[in-house]
Amino acid sequence: MALAQTFGRNVRETRQAKGLTLEQLAHDLGMSYSYVGQLERGQRNPSLRTVERIASVLSCAPLSLLSPSDDCPIVTAATE
Repeated sequence: MALAQTFGRNVRETRQAKGLTLEQLAHDLGMSYSYVGQLERGQRNPSLRTVERIASVLSCAPLSLLSPSDDCPIVTAATE
């Protein structure tokens, strides 16, 4: 999954977990509803400043918005 899609999915999941609508998040960020929607769909690449702003409003670490979820764990070779 591309980084923009991972970021968007994580923003959407975090926003929904906090009980915020897309409109509320956009308002709190001072951004347009359509831009935030495009971010959530992975259609736009946010600047680092935007990642930090969104993380601040959602009260989470910026890295948590950029990290893949545990849905697809990384498999490594076993060592002996």
